Amino acid sequence: MTLRALLPLLLLSLLATRLQAAEISVVEPETVGFSSDRLGKINKFVEREIADGNLVGTVTLVARHGQVVHFEAAGRYGLEDDRPMDTDALFRIFSMTKPITTVAAMILYEEGAFHLGDPVAKYIPELADMQLLIDGEPVPPQSQMTIEQLMTHTAGLTNGWHIEHPVERAYRDAALQQSADLNVFIEKLATLPLRFEPGTRYHYSVATDVLGALVERLSGQTLEQFFQARIFDPLEMHDTFFNVPNDKTPRMAGGHLWNAEQRAMGPLPAGLLPPPSGVTLFSGGGGLISTAHDYWRFCEMLRRGGSLDGLRILGPKTVQAMTMARLTPDVRDNGATEYPASHLYPGQSFGLGAGVITDPAQAGVTSSKGEYSWGGIANTKFWIDPEEDLVVVFMAQVLGTPHSDRHRFDLKVATYQALTELGNSDGG
Repeated sequence: MTLRALLPLLLLSLLATRLQAAEISVVEPETVGFSSDRLGKINKFVEREIADGNLVGTVTLVARHGQVVHFEAAGRYGLEDDRPMDTDALFRIFSMTKPITTVAAMILYEEGAFHLGDPVAKYIPELADMQLLIDGEPVPPQSQMTIEQLMTHTAGLTNGWHIEHPVERAYRDAALQQSADLNVFIEKLATLPLRFEPGTRYHYSVATDVLGALVERLSGQTLEQFFQARIFDPLEMHDTFFNVPNDKTPRMAGGHLWNAEQRAMGPLPAGLLPPPSGVTLFSGGGGLISTAHDYWRFCEMLRRGGSLDGLRILGPKTVQAMTMARLTPDVRDNGATEYPASHLYPGQSFGLGAGVITDPAQAGVTSSKGEYSWGGIANTKFWIDPEEDLVVVFMAQVLGTPHSDRHRFDLKVATYQALTELGNSDGG
């Protein structure tokens, strides 16, 4: 047979392999210590919230010991799109980008590109002269922000959300997220003050965007290129993008914005977010679009200690280091008064790129010690529970909803009440 004749067969074989990789086999929940009947409460929770007008469409995924026991779509693509939601729908994951950016940085860390205690300015010298603003006057900080502080949101930066403070207003007015690329982002940031003395306070911020810029500087690639080559391709995350291919944009879930006055959702106003393609600012803090399946594969890599399907992304000791609670009590508590704006729950600290449960008894909902998680502003969520060997991914698309915390808690209750066996002894 000639090479020309073989080529179609090879292409079909490759396509079949990729389709097989994209499929998820759902096992009987009882085989991994879940009750099929009780897992149905996840569907009831989602259906209730859709009926009450708090959600439009969702995809939920629950896996234990690497086996998926629940993978379902509910509702529709959007208020203006009546197509039934599909499990392969694309969602803007916003801050669920942050753990991926942190993994990217830790890949370079393992290669000896930097140490966690290095000053950020060693690699991004434009930020060397950032100062505090005290009583309207610039004051040099006692120490420069470090790379570890970028990963733990203790670098002294902010995000412009609390505009009653002059530094917050300066960040808002700088329009950092409208920068052409991460180099311009850094140029703008370098002209702004620090919000706090580095290392003294947990404060959610643009730090992970700076971390993304660090990845670009150290790798010589754009963040988009680095993600693709070092994370997405190895993990077969074929549906995770900064720029969605044209043939996949019909799979994007519609965006929605909560109207506080009307206490209801509406379609997201045009122009509020960047388009799904043509993006050149690769925001490590919130720029990715993904699916529940793809994000599960990323989480599964972490659950397995840094490898998946025989391909290693990080060493297990590195993953262990990332998921340790790293905030001292003082540093954590200095930011705890901002809850829920701080994004730290009671009983939760922060590791490298994700929140970590330190005291389940204080968490206000069923949890496990060492569980790590994060979410996105459009009500997407994930958590990884090493104690129960569990991964949960929740995709929705409603910005500004007052129900986000409750939805996390409701999903946790519905998931954990369905367990019939405890412990991770069967984990792979």
